[in-house]
Amino acid sequence: MAHDAAMPMTFSVTFSWARQLAAVTVAWCALALLPALAAAPFENTIAQRTMACTACHGAQGRAGPDGYYPRLAGKPAGYLYNQLLNFRDGRRHYALMTQLVDPLSDDYLMEIARYFSALDLPYPPPAAPAAAPDVLQRGKALVLQGDPGRRLPACVSCHGQAMTGVTPHVPGLLGLPRDYLNAQLGAWRTGQRRAHAPDCMANIVGQMNDADIHAATSWLAAQPLPASSKPATALPAAPASQAVPACGSATAPRGTRP
Repeated sequence: MAHDAAMPMTFSVTFSWARQLAAVTVAWCALALLPALAAAPFENTIAQRTMACTACHGAQGRAGPDGYYPRLAGKPAGYLYNQLLNFRDGRRHYALMTQLVDPLSDDYLMEIARYFSALDLPYPPPAAPAAAPDVLQRGKALVLQGDPGRRLPACVSCHGQAMTGVTPHVPGLLGLPRDYLNAQLGAWRTGQRRAHAPDCMANIVGQMNDADIHAATSWLAAQPLPASSKPATALPAAPASQAVPACGSATAPRGTRP
């Protein structure tokens, strides 16, 4: 697929650069954690134990400063749990994350997920969009309406009309930098990120071209959060013209729920 010459940075170049930057920042995150651990008295609380997470993902999981470590605070617990499992079990590939979660049990991963999910913290304002108005309009249409002619579902059909996610397993799409969104969609396209079958996101991204991804991520990254940024508890009935794809998910540990 030819790249749009009007794009300030193509999706494929952004994804490649994201992978290089992520590799460089592994050492930075590890070093950043050391002073915080040395200064904090040992309390054996989940907040202190998750400092290994916040060294990269920002204080209280508010997001890292570089645009590639996403926000953890307030995301659905089931989604966070799924992603921790995916890193541990090889469906997502990032060495630092894999090393952190590899020795941890399902129950402990769920405890981490619940801790971050329960944090209710404000979001920063979005960055000003860099894309042209026609690109943003195309992105808005893809997110809110999809492309029925290509059987491409709207993002809101799964992620909620407010785009803040749906409990227990669907994440929000707002409050995320465009570079991070591009990197994740690129990871699905190349097989670096997978989910439990049926892997609906891999199927959806497989139908999108570079211009689609550029438009959708540019529009999403420019949207402010609504007054209530909490995930919806259920999806509303989808219009007949919008198909809701089936998506796989992990089962919560025995005796627990997301």
